Amino acid sequence: MSRPSYIRRPTERAALAAAARSARPLPPVPALMAALIEANDRRDREGVQLAAHLVVRAAAPEVGEA
Repeated sequence: MSRPSYIRRPTERAALAAAARSARPLPPVPALMAALIEANDRRDREGVQLAAHLVVRAAAPEVGEA
């Protein structure tokens, strides 16, 4: 059985290039912490995971930026 090959779509390449060119600012840490608490209160595991990752990204500078 042969492996399925990966077919890139032209729009995928354009979307990835556009995303790499533009910086996406994150919300302030207090707003993200409020979202984390809200997701935790609602027992939304996916929301907790997403908010926690965003808090870390917003609070810690990227490698080489400091």
